[in-house]
Amino acid sequence: MTLSLDAFGDAPRWAFGDSPELADELLALVLAGGKRATCSSLASCQADIMPTVGELSVILDGAGTPTCVIRTTEVEIMPYRDVSEDFMRAEGEGDLSPEYWRTEHEAYYRREGHFSPDMLVVCERFELVGRF
Repeated sequence: MTLSLDAFGDAPRWAFGDSPELADELLALVLAGGKRATCSSLASCQADIMPTVGELSVILDGAGTPTCVIRTTEVEIMPYRDVSEDFMRAEGEGDLSPEYWRTEHEAYYRREGHFSPDMLVVCERFELVGRF
């Protein structure tokens, strides 16, 4: 479904990842249907946007261009070490293995400046509403 950006003027706008390249890579997975979840540190969500069930978000590409809208369908806060393999696969990244997920997410959280197996993360599931 093609959407009008004007209809989502108040929705939070954000990009996946921490670089333009990662934003584009992860967005492509969303648009292809393979990525239906994302995991952020609780600290980063508290500092920026805490997802809530039912919320719509405008997702930006690596250049900051609005590309699609997602709806949050589930939010769970848990220790990093307790993230399930089912959730890891729902993120749709890499080879879908727990090893890949752990390696990439640990590196991401370390770039944010904090990592511990006990750190709290926000596990968000979502559905694609449409594209611009």
